[in-house]
Amino acid sequence: MNSRDDAPREMPKALVEDYLQQEAGTRAFLDDLQKLAAEGRHATVRERLREFAEHSQGVFFAVALSLGGSAQFFADVEAQMDVETGQKLRDLKETYGTLADEFSIVRSERTKERHNPVTSLSTATTYQDEEEVPMVDYTPLSGDVELYEGRESPEEVLQIAHFLVRATTDALDVALENGQPVNTEELSALIDRREELESELGTLRDQIDELRRTPVDE
Repeated sequence: MNSRDDAPREMPKALVEDYLQQEAGTRAFLDDLQKLAAEGRHATVRERLREFAEHSQGVFFAVALSLGGSAQFFADVEAQMDVETGQKLRDLKETYGTLADEFSIVRSERTKERHNPVTSLSTATTYQDEEEVPMVDYTPLSGDVELYEGRESPEEVLQIAHFLVRATTDALDVALENGQPVNTEELSALIDRREELESELGTLRDQIDELRRTPVDE
């Protein structure tokens, strides 16, 4: 990975200088991205941002940090450069703030080796009378990008959940076997997610017990 990937906190001045050299073209690019987003072409926005991060890395990070609104970043810029430059970057946030999530996701891909991280899940429920089965419509979202659409029964949805939990335990097994540490932030979040799962499984257990007690018309 290019050393500039880890540069934002260490060298904001160099990043911002990259941006200032390409300010007009960058703002035109951001205008185009906003137009694409307004048209609902979020996957295109994501791909263009990936290309931007690949070919104009310093400018990408300068914009990403500006849209992220980091107070420390703005303070560092003003300390290393001047207040006017800091205001220019704050204006990016005011003008292009709707692109902040997409920049954040692509930045995470660049610096943390993530890919299309799921940030939310759109769901709806229906009922299939012939089979007497509830149905779940779901769409995993990465920012505003719809990754795919699914429609399955509760059992089938839980099968996917089982696959993902098993993949998680496999990953942790490998880390434990190889003596690879898991940082405190990740471990704390992992504990929170486990507790959330246990709570939802408790609700599921109660619902299944109630369904067992409910007479089924033959």
